[in-house]
Amino acid sequence: MTSLTADGLSTTRQPASKARSIWRDVPMDDWNDWHWQMRHRITTAEEMARVVPMTPNEQRTIERALDRFRFAVPPYYASLIDPDDPTCPIRLQAVPGEGELLVGEFDIEDPLNEDGDAVAPGMTHRYPDRVLWVVMHECAMLCRHCTRKRKVGAGSTVITDSDIDAGIAYLRSHSEIRDVLLSGGDPFLLSDDKIQHILERIRSEVPSVEVIRFGTRVPVTMPQRVTPELVEMLRRFHPIYVNTHFTVPKEFTPESESALALMADAGIPLGNQTVLLRGVNDCWALMRKLMHRLTANRVRPYYIYQCDLAEGLEHFRTTVAKGIEIMEHLRGHISGLAVPTFVVDAPGGGGKIPVHPNYVVSQHEHKVVLRNFEGRIVAYEEPRDYSGMCSEGQLCSFCREMVREGTDTVGVAGLFDDDPKNISLVPTAATAEVDVETAAVTAERSA
Repeated sequence: MTSLTADGLSTTRQPASKARSIWRDVPMDDWNDWHWQMRHRITTAEEMARVVPMTPNEQRTIERALDRFRFAVPPYYASLIDPDDPTCPIRLQAVPGEGELLVGEFDIEDPLNEDGDAVAPGMTHRYPDRVLWVVMHECAMLCRHCTRKRKVGAGSTVITDSDIDAGIAYLRSHSEIRDVLLSGGDPFLLSDDKIQHILERIRSEVPSVEVIRFGTRVPVTMPQRVTPELVEMLRRFHPIYVNTHFTVPKEFTPESESALALMADAGIPLGNQTVLLRGVNDCWALMRKLMHRLTANRVRPYYIYQCDLAEGLEHFRTTVAKGIEIMEHLRGHISGLAVPTFVVDAPGGGGKIPVHPNYVVSQHEHKVVLRNFEGRIVAYEEPRDYSGMCSEGQLCSFCREMVREGTDTVGVAGLFDDDPKNISLVPTAATAEVDVETAAVTAERSA
């Protein structure tokens, strides 16, 4: 008879991937222990050569790549690699390749300007009502397509008490922030006690923060970390959201699905962010299957990201047109619940820009011409006597509340107000500095 742990993992029956791997003789109690997985990560070319066949040249490539970026793969994720397929999507995400040795003409060390937008150690405040807070600089697996690969695993990995103090102080002084995204590295690699400490401080000291989110890939790369104890602790601090990062359907296993079920059963809304990667998932049929697997496991597809302009990622990047093509094959063809937003995270810290197929064919004063996913063209008649609840000079109660709170409407949305002077957007000094710095780096490489 098969016995199960509290999180639904078998203590006796081996997963098929483990049974055919070099870890076939590892006791299941060890295999299901995330601390064991972390201690036995593959970190060298010699160790990886025991998992998948490699030529001497491939081993030398890994060793050369390690001069620039770190490398680590948990046994669980490594066991999913097809040793007979050099194009296995698990392998391409986990094992350094020759492409990482190349720096493209437009590659940027910090493509999203997270360091430039920092307001406290590890904290970036780019959008009006939310912050990104990097609380851990280590991951279970060091993904080869990571935009922060320059930092992950370098120096001190765990957030210090003084850095937590600085972050809490910033949040307390900015009551407009209602949403905190805890990221990394991977925040789920912190101990349960450390995570609880951070959550307790936010909830007790910053009442203006309503939502706390985690960005983690451990449900994919090391699902053993998602324990009943962790989930029970998290549910005490609701509303808690978790966004994870499945990239291909092959990453769904009994272990990863058990981790997702634990969190969903605890009332934690789950989302998924997928990076579009050349040769890994740049196929609309694969993406459809991925979205179906996500929703079947109670995970809402959130974003498909265009691969960032980080150093060593040129070989992973697709065209933006490929992403639009994939979206054309998703919208209307599958449930709207399963359709993510395709975004380009703008270089230089411009934030996420959604990119869609164009569904507006034309328009005039009283009519909009649209097309659907089938190519059917229809006209939508606009109301002739429309006046909204927020008419000129007469704000609704919600708008008046925003004015009382001193909330500014920034960006393009700010051009919709009634101020006749508000007719253009001028880049801020910070934005201009980033643009100049980016141009200087590009010019230096071109010289």
